[in-house]
Amino acid sequence: MMLSALFFYLFSIMCIGAAFMVVASKNPVHAVLFLILAFFNAAGLFVLLGAEFLAMILVVVYVGAVMVLFLFVVMMLDIDFAELRAGFIKYLPVGAVVGLLLLVELVFVVGTWVTAPDLVHNAPTPPVAEVSNTKALGNVLYTQYVYLFEAAGLILLVAMIGAIVLTLHHKRDVRRQSISAQVARTPETAIEVVEVESGRGLK
Repeated sequence: MMLSALFFYLFSIMCIGAAFMVVASKNPVHAVLFLILAFFNAAGLFVLLGAEFLAMILVVVYVGAVMVLFLFVVMMLDIDFAELRAGFIKYLPVGAVVGLLLLVELVFVVGTWVTAPDLVHNAPTPPVAEVSNTKALGNVLYTQYVYLFEAAGLILLVAMIGAIVLTLHHKRDVRRQSISAQVARTPETAIEVVEVESGRGLK
């Protein structure tokens, strides 16, 4: 019990520190790397809670795919970050309102935990199933929420295509294949019959 509590505080402190550095980092590449660190620590917290499938998904999908994709997009795109920071004052009131709402929610959560510590113990315990956490989640995900799961897959596909389109640069002096022009060719346009006089070659 002492060891699990030690790992809980370790993962929590590291996750909060990494999340703060994501916001405080001036370099966007460093911010993405700190976000990857925060995801790893959040995966550790999921393992402590017994949700090993969520921990695996967080590492494989978000760290291995989404965050690496963000990192490549940030490194490959020529983004003027000074111009992006110029609108910070413009959107500061909206950000302050959102931050205030989040602060109020956190105060309610902490206040409920302090004023009613027995609330968690009075919650109904989940039924003990014979299947594992991964199998139980799969049974629910691919039956009741299969359409939402497919919609999430389409959103990720659109994000991947958008990243490819943004990072794809065409060179002007390189000849590229035009499939529509090849399909539209006719014998009249593809073949040119030239009459060559005797004793003369083609220039």
